[in-house]
Amino acid sequence: MKQPDVIRLDRNLYVLRFEMMKLYSALEAVKRLLADGIVRPGDTLMDSSSGTYGHSLALACHKYGMKCRIVCSTKLDDTMRRQFEMLGAQVDQVEIPPGPLVDKMDQRARLDRVAEILDTEDDVHWMQQYHDDVHYLGYRAGADLLRKEFGDGPLTLVGGVGTGASTGGLTSYLRAAGVDVSLVGVQPFESVTFGSDPVEDPVASIAGIGSPIVMRNVRYELYDRVHWIGFDSAAAATTTLLRRHAVYAGMSSGCNYLAATWEAAHAPETPCVFIAADTGHRYAHNVYARPEAGQDIHALAPRRIDSLDQLAFPWSVMDWRRRGFRPAGAGQPGTVRHKEHVPVPGAVPAPAPHEEVLL
Repeated sequence: MKQPDVIRLDRNLYVLRFEMMKLYSALEAVKRLLADGIVRPGDTLMDSSSGTYGHSLALACHKYGMKCRIVCSTKLDDTMRRQFEMLGAQVDQVEIPPGPLVDKMDQRARLDRVAEILDTEDDVHWMQQYHDDVHYLGYRAGADLLRKEFGDGPLTLVGGVGTGASTGGLTSYLRAAGVDVSLVGVQPFESVTFGSDPVEDPVASIAGIGSPIVMRNVRYELYDRVHWIGFDSAAAATTTLLRRHAVYAGMSSGCNYLAATWEAAHAPETPCVFIAADTGHRYAHNVYARPEAGQDIHALAPRRIDSLDQLAFPWSVMDWRRRGFRPAGAGQPGTVRHKEHVPVPGAVPAPAPHEEVLL
């Protein structure tokens, strides 16, 4: 299930298509934690997730004989919940009343529930997919696959930033192997990760590629360029990816596809690969059912900006130039208690407060 396919869509446009991308990080993370003695067989592994990481962790626990506990949101659909439970995972669903701040409240409520469980129960290990760079390790295999396919570059890699592990892991291993790769990150509006939180998306915030909380696994100095994309544009691109190329994928894949079409057109001699992290089944009744999702993406174009105060809906792009960044509240994202076991190439410590870069 974790093995992706490289599919050529156009002259220099390719998709790295996964059934479930986060299996890479979950399987390798559990394997390493067991090998290092940080967890023991039979312990409970827990994290906050309402989608592919929760599913991946449940599968990894199933494989390695661990107990699994998923703290999830009200967005978890019944089909996914049944899969979690049939794999032996215990599901804690946090209820949040509907409202304009539901996404931010949901994320905080889930982390509060995680903290409560850690304080009151024994033999529970918080996986910290947001903060623990053990999740980088699994992407070595994906980097090897890309290098085998495209050689030593140049290559453009486009992916949703999310926790930072997938784009960061692939790029770290590629660059350590000498591959000339440019990394393009994709973000939703309202995400603190690359500073778009002041810009509201009038439809909805896109889950999975950004967050209202700070994530320590994001290494800002890896990224060459960043795209911010609104919900309607992403929905149009997601359905276009299916209609034009028969790739049935999730909404983050649509965002990446839209950004990658622009990147490929601006560097026609350079292969451009975007990540499709999962299939489209979770989106069948919302994104794929939207009447406006038939919008022609050729009519869409980003606004090129030079600083974050120029961010504008529905699509902006900025040359990041591998700079550091320190989002507001970056000093309080949580605690990672075992960093010494993760030999990821190019690891850079989080900047101290005096190293803040204001863009």
